[in-house]
Amino acid sequence: MKIKFFERFDYLIIVCIVILSAMGVAFIYSSAIDSSGVLQNLDYRKQSVWCAVGMSLMIVATIFDYRLFKRYAIPIGIILVVSLIATRLFGKTVNNSKSWLGFYGLGIQPSEPGKILFILFMAWFLERSDKDNPLKRFFLALCFTLIPMGLILLQNDMGTALVYFPIFFVMCYIAHVPLRYLLPVLFCGILTIVFIMVPLWQQYILQKPIYIVSVLRDKTIMIAISITLLLIIILSLLGYRYTKKKYFYWIIYVCSILLISYALAYMGLHVLTKEGHKYQRNRLLVYLKSDYDVQVAGYNVTGAKIAIGSGGMFGQGFKMGNQSHLKFVPEQSTDFIFSIISEEIGFIGGLIVFSCFLLIFLRIVIAARTTSNLFGSYICSGVLGMLFFHFLVNIGMDIGLMPVMGIPLPFVSYGGSAYITNCIAMGLVMSVASRKLDFGIMNSLQ
Repeated sequence: MKIKFFERFDYLIIVCIVILSAMGVAFIYSSAIDSSGVLQNLDYRKQSVWCAVGMSLMIVATIFDYRLFKRYAIPIGIILVVSLIATRLFGKTVNNSKSWLGFYGLGIQPSEPGKILFILFMAWFLERSDKDNPLKRFFLALCFTLIPMGLILLQNDMGTALVYFPIFFVMCYIAHVPLRYLLPVLFCGILTIVFIMVPLWQQYILQKPIYIVSVLRDKTIMIAISITLLLIIILSLLGYRYTKKKYFYWIIYVCSILLISYALAYMGLHVLTKEGHKYQRNRLLVYLKSDYDVQVAGYNVTGAKIAIGSGGMFGQGFKMGNQSHLKFVPEQSTDFIFSIISEEIGFIGGLIVFSCFLLIFLRIVIAARTTSNLFGSYICSGVLGMLFFHFLVNIGMDIGLMPVMGIPLPFVSYGGSAYITNCIAMGLVMSVASRKLDFGIMNSLQ
């Protein structure tokens, strides 16, 4: 069935993106004005250019047949890894992260478009391995995820690295990878965070010794517990092999989660207690105690919450926000732009942002569910995981429910790499949605 050019676009998605982009440019402009009414920078002009470029690439991505990417999935994966390695070796440091490559005065953050490359590669792999052994499929998918995550962590960019995990989780869930394989990964992540935060809380906030916490700090005790857990796992494996008793399986399951979380927490604490990672440690401590280091690490969160609270129902008016124009909210055009929107146009402004994202998420879900192409469905699920994580964490940072991780708000926050990446991602979603009944080229790709 031939689809006309203008029928390929989801106009509800486009309208939502245009509204969010217009709000982004407007409040990037507003945040650049100081208390005396002087414009401090021209970032809103740069953002306008990136909006035009991003929208154009979104149209191109929509017109382009996404199924053609299956032919180049392996080169796409190689490009992703090579670009991240090149960034680690030759990149420049911005905001404590060595995550930028410069070209003739222009800069790009490869980990941002890398999300698209990762989604395309994972969609190809999950479709190709649909009939494979579920455990093998899960393990390979996890390995493919840990490679870019590890390379980005080496760039000292924890926030962007974490985005790859929800992409992996949502794509694998939609690909029917059994939850008994996915949930341990989730539990390991949660326990690792707990095992890291408890000792930090005890040392820097409580500042009193707690004996039980020594199992997470004392090297000798940690080694002893790790060896004990490992022996239990080995003995349970032998028991399960020769007796097939179900309880051995669950012992292996639980002890493996504890051992992996324990090891990851040890490495995490080793890194965070170093002086060079003080700013990352303090971000976590501010999350645990909002008034910790209120003059430095907690300054932005405190200012953001005050700005949101002072907005009321209709806000203080465009370019009239006290917190933004008195510069009480650092990074207000990027990480904390939602606080400026809420301060100047109030609850109504926040409601507009939430409504636009809700509609975008719903349209992505519909595109994933209505296509008969697994590759396309997996692409949509990856984009959903990426955008939802960005939205959840960014809003959570602004209202103090999530630790500060440097995650921008899609289509709103200042930044070219992220904006263009998100536009291309939505173009791929519309490409999938517009070809759900278009099988003309599919047979030639088999």
